Amino acid sequence: MAATGTNPLDRAERFIWLTARVLEQRRFAHQYLEGGADAVETALTAYANEDGGYGHALEPDLRGPVSQPLHTAHALSVLDSIGRCGGLRVERICRYLTEVSTKEGALPALLPSQRDYPAAPFIPIVDDPPAELLATGPVVGLLHRNEVWHAWLFRATDFCWSAVDALEVSHPYEIEAAVAFLDGVPDRRRAEEAAERLGRLVRDQRLAVLDPDRRAEYPVAPGYAPGEQHFPYDYARTPASLARRWFSDTEMERSLDHLAAAQEEDGGWPVTWRQWAPGTALEGRPLVTLRALETLRAHGRVLF
Repeated sequence: MAATGTNPLDRAERFIWLTARVLEQRRFAHQYLEGGADAVETALTAYANEDGGYGHALEPDLRGPVSQPLHTAHALSVLDSIGRCGGLRVERICRYLTEVSTKEGALPALLPSQRDYPAAPFIPIVDDPPAELLATGPVVGLLHRNEVWHAWLFRATDFCWSAVDALEVSHPYEIEAAVAFLDGVPDRRRAEEAAERLGRLVRDQRLAVLDPDRRAEYPVAPGYAPGEQHFPYDYARTPASLARRWFSDTEMERSLDHLAAAQEEDGGWPVTWRQWAPGTALEGRPLVTLRALETLRAHGRVLF
C-alpha cells in the first residue's frame, strides 16, 4: 500500500511509486520497506549485456542498448547498495572493464559506440576517448572497498593516483570521483594526505557552496547548467568520507538543511544538471531522490 503521510519518507515513497522505473522502485523497497535484494538484482539484470557491461539507458542521459562504462559503474553502485558486489557477476564486469580500458588501463567516460544512439549533448563522443578520473575513480574505489581482487585494478589504481596527484584546477564532478576513489583505496595514509590537499583546492576554488543563503556568490563551473552547484553533502555522502573533514559542523548542517528543504511538493528532489529530453529528466528525478534520502539518512537526519 502506498504511503499517505506527510513526512519526507512517505512523500518520497509516493513519488517513487508514481514516477520511478522498476529498478528504482525495487531499490526504494529494499532500503526502506524491507524488500528483498533478489528483486533489486533481478531488475538490474534487464540492463545487462552479453559483453559483461550494462546499457539500455541505465544512466538516463545515455540512451540505447550499448554497454558503456558509466552504465556499468551505475550497475556496480546498485550491487554495492544491496551487498552483492562480488562473485561471478562482478568478475564478468571486471572482464568488461578490462576490454574497454584505454592504453593506460583506465576507463573513458564514453565509448564511440554511443554515436549511433541519443546521448546528452554535453557528453562528447570522440573516436579515441581518453581515460578519465571521472569514469575510473568511483569504480576503483568501490571495488577496493568491497575487497574485490582483479588484475584490472592494478593499472586502474595507478592511473587514479596519478590523476588525483595531478589535480590543480578541477570541477565538482571530478572532485566527487576523486573522493570516491580515496574513500575506498587501501593505502589510507596516502588517501588522507591526498584528500587534505583536495579539500584545500575545493575551498580555494569555491567548488562547494558553504552558505546556501549566499548561493548566488558562488560560481557555477564552466559547462554546468545554471544553478548546478555543489554543496558539502555532494562530496561527503557519509560522515565516514574523507571529504567530511573539509567542512565545519556548521557548514555541513547548513548544507543538509538545504538538501532536506529541496524536496519538492510531489515528494521528489529536483534534477540540477542540464535537461535535454523529457524522458531523461523523468527518469533522473527518482535517482536524485534516492540519493538525497541515502545522504540524509547517512548523516542521521530523521526521515519519518
